[in-house]
Amino acid sequence: MISFPDTSFLCALYRTQVNSDRADQSMAALNGPLMVSSLLLLEFRQSVRLQTRLRRNDVTKGYSLPEGEKMLQDLQLDLNAGVLKITPVDWAAVHQRAETLSSTHTLTAGHRLADILHVATALQLGARTILTFDINQKKLAEAEGLIVDL
Repeated sequence: MISFPDTSFLCALYRTQVNSDRADQSMAALNGPLMVSSLLLLEFRQSVRLQTRLRRNDVTKGYSLPEGEKMLQDLQLDLNAGVLKITPVDWAAVHQRAETLSSTHTLTAGHRLADILHVATALQLGARTILTFDINQKKLAEAEGLIVDL
């Protein structure tokens, strides 16, 4: 079964947090590499960088610079080792599907563009399962027939 993660899942993999054990269990259960998109990687890396900036401005927020750097290094190591696999995506088709998801669900349930794009990507790639800890994204994925396995 094809699974597709979102940024909340990657954060739980690369930074110890409340959902890390569940993310680790999901990774251990996979048969082969976990598909990721270039957009997902960009969003994850951007999020880590933003969190390190937040910490620099307020020590009660975000991630320390060494922690953020380690998260990005560990991600790259997993990409190099084939644990994660960047999967080519037809972005025009994903954007068209995302537009449909947006027009169908956003007015009633209020979804962020990144969440819509991740669900649209999962659907376009033929994923049956989405790996997310984001409650609103979970609702969107389930409304579109995806299994949320966390």
